[in-house]
Amino acid sequence: MKVKKGWLAVQVGLEDESSEEGSTPQRFVIPISYLYHPLFKRLLDKAYEVYGYHTDGPLKLPCSVDDFLHLRWRIEKESNHHGAGSHHNHHSHHNHRLPHALYNFHSC
Repeated sequence: MKVKKGWLAVQVGLEDESSEEGSTPQRFVIPISYLYHPLFKRLLDKAYEVYGYHTDGPLKLPCSVDDFLHLRWRIEKESNHHGAGSHHNHHSHHNHRLPHALYNFHSC
């Protein structure tokens, strides 16, 4: 499946969990801008440790689908906050402490 310019295909799921219900690796298409986000960079470092740089197919990310969805939500929430203009969130002061949120990612 072709990915449009500015986007990247990733495969999410832990291989050792593939026999469990609902943990089959899934394919997602994400904006390339994610590659520059500190939370995503940590996941890329983990991917390098697990898979190395040379893999066939989409970029493999070693975390559960649920953790990836939470990570994506955090990145989108931050992106939307910065581009929201007058739509301020009363929890915005927490955005500067996002790396601390990584403690929630046990499998990433």
